[in-house]
Amino acid sequence: MHQNTQYPHKAKGFAYAMGAFGWWAFVLPSYFRLLSHYGAPPLEAFAERILFGFPVLLVILAFSRQLGEFGKALTTWHTLKYLIPSTGLIFFNWFFFIYAVATDRMSHAAMGYYINPLFSIALGFFFLGERMRRVQWFAVALAGVAVVVMGYAEFTATDSKGLPWIALVLPTSFGLYGLLRKNVKVSPTVGLTFEMMLLMPLGIGLMIWLSQKNTAIILHDSTPLWLVGVMLLGGIVTIIPMVCFTNAVRLLPLSTVGLLQYSAPTGQLVLSFVAFGESFTPLKFASFAIIWVAITIYSWDMLRGHREMKSAGVEMLE
Repeated sequence: MHQNTQYPHKAKGFAYAMGAFGWWAFVLPSYFRLLSHYGAPPLEAFAERILFGFPVLLVILAFSRQLGEFGKALTTWHTLKYLIPSTGLIFFNWFFFIYAVATDRMSHAAMGYYINPLFSIALGFFFLGERMRRVQWFAVALAGVAVVVMGYAEFTATDSKGLPWIALVLPTSFGLYGLLRKNVKVSPTVGLTFEMMLLMPLGIGLMIWLSQKNTAIILHDSTPLWLVGVMLLGGIVTIIPMVCFTNAVRLLPLSTVGLLQYSAPTGQLVLSFVAFGESFTPLKFASFAIIWVAITIYSWDMLRGHREMKSAGVEMLE
């Protein structure tokens, strides 16, 4: 009864969650794959994501009446000291995801996003003093084994892409990003707008540099008009899942969102070998089998802890 009262719009929240994770699983990788297919370098795709995303976010802030909060964030040191380094982390995360798509390493990115929640647990232990149960330690250790097995799989593959360092860069950057943003008392949209604002000079500089090298395809006379239009949608493509995700977090229990998040790397993994033509050798499958076991153990422990807290709350009320 209490759960239904606390989350009366679960169906809508579930729709938002699946919209966000489905978008991150299929739409975003396919979008960057399309740009790569037509010759856009990863740095150009990243720069356009910033240049065309920042104005969209400003419009969202204006309509949601958060421009005042945004202005306050610009002048508050407590906010700045977290958002400035988080900007660097979001740069690494976004760029190397695009790089993974462009260089046939989508499966490495999927592994990274499977690992991300487990890496966040370890960060909580080292930086926030959070306790880790033995089951959680075991799940984190299994994640490490999965990366080692994937590394060996790539080492022995005929079409090797090298060590799966992206599977470590993505969860490290996003995990540290989450750790910093945990301390910022601003809305996700305000924080993301601030980060994009700080990245704007980099985005402009990259476009100038790429145009001088004649590698920015959006500026080529031979680039089809429809492709220019697609590239101009880079901001919308970035913002839509963020809006869906923030609504999902608001309408659903965090434990539910936490479990649903695994649909994104699962979709990315399927996309990598079904649509992108990446190899999926038995050893590579073994590496994902190990991480799936780790995630199952982690999810089971998370749900068990949630039920224990719920039961304890009921006993206290009685």
